[in-house]
Amino acid sequence: MKQILAKENIQFNGQAKTKEEAIKEVGAILTEKGYVNPTYVDKMLEREELTSTFMGNMLAIPHGTDDAKKEVIASGLAVQIYKEPINWNGEKVRLVIGIAGVGDEHLEILSQIAIVCSEEENVKKIVEAREPSEVLALFEEVN
Repeated sequence: MKQILAKENIQFNGQAKTKEEAIKEVGAILTEKGYVNPTYVDKMLEREELTSTFMGNMLAIPHGTDDAKKEVIASGLAVQIYKEPINWNGEKVRLVIGIAGVGDEHLEILSQIAIVCSEEENVKKIVEAREPSEVLALFEEVN
């Protein structure tokens, strides 16, 4: 079974300047690592048009629409950290976590992210992290 959040899914080199570019960046990680088919990324962009995935505390959690489930190969997360904030519908975002979930697995994943990222201190630690292991450690504290 694939690891939902592997070290190589955590990237610190985000180049995006717009929310669409950021969604494509995390979508590319999910695609390259074999979690989703490329069309899932289109569904992530579609979802964003329907409703913003901005969650507060510099965090956005883009994910596909409900009809994108067939494009998910395995549940997984992609984490992209940005040095400079991205304008996300007028909000500043530095942490973008792309989600793909088989069945309802993404709901559990979402709640774990929400628990960790509801504390501004944790989000600060994540965006200031230099190593994937630092980010993993914060998410593992929830389990």
